[in-house]
Amino acid sequence: MNLHEYQGKSILNKYGVATQRGVVVEKVEDAVAAAKKLTEETGTGWYVVKAQIHAGGRGKGTVEETGSHGVVLAKGIDQVEEKVKGILGGHLMTAQTNGKGKKVNKVLLAEDVYYPGESETSEFYMSVLLDRERGRNVIIYSTEGGMDIETVSENTPELIFKEEIDPRVGIQGFQCRNIAFKLGLSGEAFKQMTKFVASLYAAYEGCDASMFEINPVLKTSDNKIIAVDAKVTLDGNALFKHPDYAAMRDTTEEDPTEVEADAAGLNFVKLDGNVACMVNGAGLAMATMDIIKYSGGNPANFLDVGGTADAERVEKAFHIILKDPNVKAILINIFGGIVRCDRVAQGVVDAYKNMGNIPVPIIVRLQGTNAEEAKRLIDESGLNVHSAVLLQEAADKVKAVLA
Repeated sequence: MNLHEYQGKSILNKYGVATQRGVVVEKVEDAVAAAKKLTEETGTGWYVVKAQIHAGGRGKGTVEETGSHGVVLAKGIDQVEEKVKGILGGHLMTAQTNGKGKKVNKVLLAEDVYYPGESETSEFYMSVLLDRERGRNVIIYSTEGGMDIETVSENTPELIFKEEIDPRVGIQGFQCRNIAFKLGLSGEAFKQMTKFVASLYAAYEGCDASMFEINPVLKTSDNKIIAVDAKVTLDGNALFKHPDYAAMRDTTEEDPTEVEADAAGLNFVKLDGNVACMVNGAGLAMATMDIIKYSGGNPANFLDVGGTADAERVEKAFHIILKDPNVKAILINIFGGIVRCDRVAQGVVDAYKNMGNIPVPIIVRLQGTNAEEAKRLIDESGLNVHSAVLLQEAADKVKAVLA
């Protein structure tokens, strides 16, 4: 589950990580009052207005309606309302959004931590994530903060460093010091960075995150270490332990069909292809998407109906799939272990009839318990449904209907 910047910073603050302070604004008319409140807390006279969307590259992105960037500086309280108005309610387009961009429903009005007139600052990159191949947590960091880490990796890979951490042991003091040393810090800044790293790792583990990315981490002119940004992804499988974090979910930032599928208990991820797939089991879903690709099509989605594939569940899956106008065919690939194939077949037939008409051909491959009975039900239904026994046969039929 992705979080907004201001939400990620609230978690960081809980674990003692210093962040750029700010106030969330949802209405333009509240902007000036928010700026005054922030000034009372921080003493700042300049403000940074940041669009709150689930996408990176906000500073380089453009609001379609106004031409404003997604992160702008207000040099005084008299500029705040104008700058907020240029972002709030508009559609921000970045390298990570689709052609329509994402609507900005909130902005973060933050303190300017780049003190006016000061130049003795440094920006670093830092992230914490899991290296699944090695079974270790890893801190990735660089002296080249404020830039796209992909660009740094491509052009100057020697400036990217990694610190592996055994999750059974946790981060050690020498590792925090090693990071501060490789970032070229000394004195008070060195001490502050070691504390920052330890606290950041504690936040990552404590909230069961999949990733924390801070870009940039700022060393101020007075040697403070501050998280200026926070991109946080939480492990959805662990949210039952953190109801307060689960409540941070912003469904307006997610694909509506994925939200609907989640509410129906379906594991669904929308893709950009033309062949929809409905399967039971994640591994089978991956194999099904591969066979679609090999047959000349492109997967339109990942959809795992789980261990229950009755008429109601299949019908719900059909409704979700058919919301995508790019779908030209549907491939149903079910292994009947716990669930009987004939029940699945009957569910497909009933769902088809209940919906009245499905405008695209359906290929059904059922293997396992009562597979023969299932094939007979499909073949005798009289519907625009094609049965298959082998996976290759299903792939060939997908290719035929796309021709």
